[in-house]
Amino acid sequence: MIDVAVVLAVGVASSVPFIDREPGFVTTLGVVANLATVIPLLWRRRWPFGVMVVVGAAAVLVSLHHRPGQNLQYGGLVAIYTLASLGHKRWQRIGLLVVILVTFPPASLLLKHNDLDEFMFTFLLPVAAFLAGSLERSHRERVAQLERERLSEAARAAAEERARVARDMHDILAHAVTLMVVQAEAGPVVVRTDPDRAERAFDAIADAGRDAMVQLRRLLGVLKAGEDRAPQPTLASLPELVTGTASLEEAGVRRPMAPDTEVAVYRIVQEALTNTVKHARATRVAVLLDWSDSALELSITDDGVGGEVSAGGHGLVGIRERATACGGIAEAGPLDGGGFEVRARLPYLEGVS
Repeated sequence: MIDVAVVLAVGVASSVPFIDREPGFVTTLGVVANLATVIPLLWRRRWPFGVMVVVGAAAVLVSLHHRPGQNLQYGGLVAIYTLASLGHKRWQRIGLLVVILVTFPPASLLLKHNDLDEFMFTFLLPVAAFLAGSLERSHRERVAQLERERLSEAARAAAEERARVARDMHDILAHAVTLMVVQAEAGPVVVRTDPDRAERAFDAIADAGRDAMVQLRRLLGVLKAGEDRAPQPTLASLPELVTGTASLEEAGVRRPMAPDTEVAVYRIVQEALTNTVKHARATRVAVLLDWSDSALELSITDDGVGGEVSAGGHGLVGIRERATACGGIAEAGPLDGGGFEVRARLPYLEGVS
């Protein structure tokens, strides 16, 4: 529809020289040449280069034959703008600019005998049409680039969210199932000799299962389209996490931390405790939050059997990934005197020191 409107507008403007002409001045060749500067514009978007060639050749013929001529080549200006904006190949656009710069000055001065004002008008109009088309092309490409970047960022964010969900599900399930297995194994052993202890073991199994279900429901809510992101555990949740498994100590003055960093602290402690219960056979586990001047120094130590760090699995790798995602670092390894330690250094909220 737009192209039809353009053709009609150019056709009306190009018909002005036909008005009030003496009989015999307008020739058949002149009519055909003028129509050839207008009709091909219907296909300017599909074949911008081909339309430019046809309209350009017809415009030259109109100027040379001049029965009637055109004071302004409206169709040629539209074709120039279109090729500069929609030309499929770079050499086509560069070639058009070269033709304008090389042919228009001598044609204006030698063939049309324009004075300086007329020359500047005749020369600058096609140059302006070319620049306007080029600016439109540049704007369109910039918009397309921004859209690609937006889609790429959305895909990256989705991948990061999937990785976060996978880590959280591993941490939640591994921690809960490990505690349930340990307590379930201990329950039958003491059920006859120490019924109270057995009851506490079974209560711990039930509590671990319920806690896992709550956290999984919260986590799976993140995956449902249209729902807000569910609340994540924070530093305030740490005492409940370590109860019955480890001691919790803090040194220094607590500083503000980003929400994602607080989640990372919780998950790092959770994964470290899970590994301790599964592998260390420890009798003492200590969690220390040292609020230093520049960052939170987090350590989880035990007096278990220690051992070398495994390269596989989600556990220790996930701890490092969580710390790195928050701008921190994490490492783990056996202690010289026996036992094992997980250490992490996590930054405070930006601007806080």
